[in-house]
Order: sequence, then structure tokens, then C-alpha cells
Amino acid sequence: MTFTDTPHAPQPAAGDRRRWFALAIVMTAAFMDLVDVTIVNIAIPSIQRDEGATFSQIQWITAGYALAFAAGLVTGGRLGDIHGRKRIFLVGIGGFTVASALCGLAVNPEMLVASRILQGAMAALMVPQVLSIVHATFPAHERGKVFGLFGAVVGLGAVSGPLLGALLTEWNLFGLEWRPIFLINLPVGIAGLVLGRRFITESKAPRALKLDLVGVALVTLGLLMLLYPLTRGRELGWPAWGYVSMAGALAVFGALVAYERAKGARDGSPLIELSLFRVKSFAAGIAVQTVFGVGLGVFFLVWTLYMQIGLGWSVLRAGLTGLPFSVAVSAAAGMSVQLLVPRFGRKVLQAGALVMAAGVLIYLWEAERYGQAITSWQMALPLVVMGAGMGLIVAPLTDAVLSEVPREHAGSASGLINTVQQMGNALGLGLVSVVFFGVIDEELAPAEVGPAFVDGFQHALGWVAAVLGVIFLLMFALPKRPAQHVEGGQETPAAVTREPELVS
Repeated sequence: MTFTDTPHAPQPAAGDRRRWFALAIVMTAAFMDLVDVTIVNIAIPSIQRDEGATFSQIQWITAGYALAFAAGLVTGGRLGDIHGRKRIFLVGIGGFTVASALCGLAVNPEMLVASRILQGAMAALMVPQVLSIVHATFPAHERGKVFGLFGAVVGLGAVSGPLLGALLTEWNLFGLEWRPIFLINLPVGIAGLVLGRRFITESKAPRALKLDLVGVALVTLGLLMLLYPLTRGRELGWPAWGYVSMAGALAVFGALVAYERAKGARDGSPLIELSLFRVKSFAAGIAVQTVFGVGLGVFFLVWTLYMQIGLGWSVLRAGLTGLPFSVAVSAAAGMSVQLLVPRFGRKVLQAGALVMAAGVLIYLWEAERYGQAITSWQMALPLVVMGAGMGLIVAPLTDAVLSEVPREHAGSASGLINTVQQMGNALGLGLVSVVFFGVIDEELAPAEVGPAFVDGFQHALGWVAAVLGVIFLLMFALPKRPAQHVEGGQETPAAVTREPELVS
């Protein structure tokens, strides 16, 4: 059941300035989530050193967050559709703030991993509402501008995270070592909670929906069965139960699809709106998001370990080395939706995949040529090329995936987008055991650690380049021009089904 716009259907008021305050608040929450991921990556070696964490625990500090995030995103998106996106957003940002405090107060690696899992679960409530609130608050002709801003925020998060993490770790504020990387979320989260209550307008699905608990259980079970063996497999010697679990995950996902189809026909309240996959732009974009997440999950963790352990650089030098990448992401993302996609459409995203792959190959060549003698300035060229390519992808991809989604399913769609990206990210983190640690000997003399990590980094870069080639091919299934890329234009016929705007 859908609601179709008529000339009398409520639309976001063009003169309502509150929606721009609301945008700033939800973008701040998205920024906080992005910064949190990149801050943790840059501080991982310091956490390992200070807490005596094993390599498995290091993976779980990142993968545990990604796993909880991925497992809860679809549910979080649907909860926003049912109970109100503003309400669930506020619950999520409040819980994320509390979990950040627990991470900062962790007394051992086990508590830190558990707190990171809780943080991921709370992010799963908060993050889907960001795109849902944007989708429900802004008319189609403004969304290109909004997603351009979203791309710039992604780039800013990429810029700020590594540098902020490096500075906070190096400064050792109040003798807290790495802990301020989590505690910095507290004032931001509290401000978002207070201002969000005032400025965000409530919206939800136009008809009563119920939470599909069986669907929630199947999604969570399937993701755990797939991702847990990948993350723990190498440490445990790739036991047979791991392969059985991953194969069983496919059966669980098959059962999920069958159940959701029956649930939708029975009462119209499935957890996953399967009709979304009949929208070509959505289905193709979901595939691209998944594979892109795999590439990013592999690269960022391996890159951090390469610079700080393989090359022996300080956390501050590693953070500063990443600045050219982050600035390039921000610049390219900021202009891609506004300037390039309206003119060139899908070709912009495909060019981004090829440019990013070219940067990876340049990096691979330099890493092989210079070995442990490579310098930060020598890394600048491949990092700028990679960042520009990534920036051309991140903002217009989100825009393309959501361009034809009915507003009544905005929460479900946003949850799915974030879920598959995080599922890909968690898959990538799991694959680090194979493509990076898998080529490093278990027992290394101190003098052998650096060269081994450099070799592992080169091996991982080859995988990342291959993933970007797959992404380029998948992008041929995207629409040539997303429906809403006409600045100032009206709704296109493909995008006119949506819910009436609800005002709290």
C-alpha cells in the first residue's frame, strides 16, 4: 500500500528554516559516527600497546562495532517508520553518548569490545534516521543540494577523524592516553539530544506498522552466522563449524526472503520491504554499497597497521599523512552531486571507481619500490587520487539509491543502505584475517615485523584494487541519471509515491 502525492498533499515548506536546523543536527550525528570510526582506526596500535590487546581483540574493537551496527540497522530504520524518526533518533544519539562514555572508561580490552558493540547497536538506531529525516523533510529538487552537503560532511569526517584521533592520543590529556577519542563524543551527543528535541520535525510511515520480530531475529542470526566465523576464523584455525555457519547463513537469508514476502502479503508490515528491490536504482545501488564497504573495511584497518607498525610511525605522523586523502574526499564529494552528476550522471560514479583504483595501484607501486623507506610526501599522490575517486562515489551513490524510493519506506530503505555498507565493512574487516594477517607469519622476530607488515599491506592493496574493478562493473546497472538531479525541478513520475508529511 502506498500513498501518492496529489496537488493537495502536504510538502515540506520551502520557507521553513527549521528544516535546515534539523539538517545540521542530523548531519552532526552522522559526522560523530564517521569520526568515531576513523578515530578508533588511528588509535588502534596505541590501544593494543596500552591495554595489551591481542590482534583478535583489535579486530573486534572495529568489527564488533560494525557487526552490531549492521545487524541493527534495518530494525532501527523500521522502528523510525513505526514510532517516529525523531523519537528513535533521539534514543539512538542518547544511547550512543552513553556507550561512548563506557568505551572511554573501559578498564580492559573485553570491556572496550563490549562497549563498542553497544555503541554500534545505538548507532544502528541513530544513523538510519539521518537519511530518513532528510528524505521526509526535503522536496526532491532540494535533495541534490542536501546530499552534496552530506558528501562534504563525509569528507570532513574523514579529515577530522584521523587527525583528531592522532592529536588526542599524542596529547595524552589528563593522563587518559587514548580514552579522550571516545569521551569527546559526550558534549557533541548531549548538544544533539537537546537541539534535536527542539528543531527536528517528527515523521513516520502514513499507516500503522508493526515491528516484524521474526524478521529481526532472522536478519540478526544470518549476519552473525556469516560475519562471526570470518572474524574469528584465522585465530581459531578455520574450524569446520565456521564453514558450516557461513553456508547456513545463506539458508537463513533465503528463509528471511520467503518469510518477508509472506509477511508483506499478510499484513503489509515486513521488516524488509522487498518491493524496494524492484526499483532498479535501489537494487543496483545496494549491490554497489555492499562491495564498496568490503573494500573500505579492508583498506582502512590495514593502512593504519601498515603506517604505525609496519613503518614504525607515530600516531600523529600517521594522522597527518592521511590529510591529503581526507581533503580530496571532501572536495570531490562536495562538488560531485552539484556540478558533475547533473551533467554526466552515472559516469561520474564509474569514473570515481576507476580513479580510486588508479590511486590504489600507484600506492601499491610506491610501497613495493620504497619499502620501509617510503615517506609521507611520497604517499601524497596516491592518497589524493584515491580520495578524489572516493569523493566522486560517496555522495552521489546515496542520492542515486534513494532517488526513486517512496517516502513511506524511507526508514526501511535507509536502514538497508547502511546495513549493506556496514555488512560489507564487517566482511572487509573479517577478510583482513585472510588478505593481511594470513600472509604474515605467526612468530616474527622484532626485526621481521616491519617488513612483514609492509608485504601484507601490498597484498591487501591488490585485493582492494580488484574490489574497485568489480564496483565499476556493477555501476552499469545504476540508472544513467538519478531521478532527482534536476535542480529546481519538480518530482519525476518515478518518485511521486510518498507519505504525507507529519508535523509533531
